[in-house]
Amino acid sequence: QVQLVESGGGSVQPGGSLRLSCVASGRTFSTYAVGWFRQAPGKEREFVASISTTGGNTYYQPSLRGRFTISRDNYKNIVFLQMNSLKPEDTAIYYCAADLAPYTDHVMYNYWGQGTQVTVSS
Repeated sequence: QVQLVESGGGSVQPGGSLRLSCVASGRTFSTYAVGWFRQAPGKEREFVASISTTGGNTYYQPSLRGRFTISRDNYKNIVFLQMNSLKPEDTAIYYCAADLAPYTDHVMYNYWGQGTQVTVSS
């Protein structure tokens, strides 16, 4: 089992950047793929990015590729989501999730963090 805690959210102006962190507990973190998802008020949870166990494979929602970057450090049990050129439509609660493969469908993930709020507003 793995427990996940997100941090790094906050309020930022359009065009700004944030780096979200997802820290995992447990010695087997390197055996889990991790995904980032987000959910805006009144909308369904949507895929942002995911990364394989070794970090060798990454996947992105096509509209976010180029602005968002996912990475991981298995020695520190942490996954990052670097978000640049933020837009008001990026406002949402961001969640990290872990499971056996870097799925793009949130229903495939069994382990979730509590989420961190990202607000992009002038």
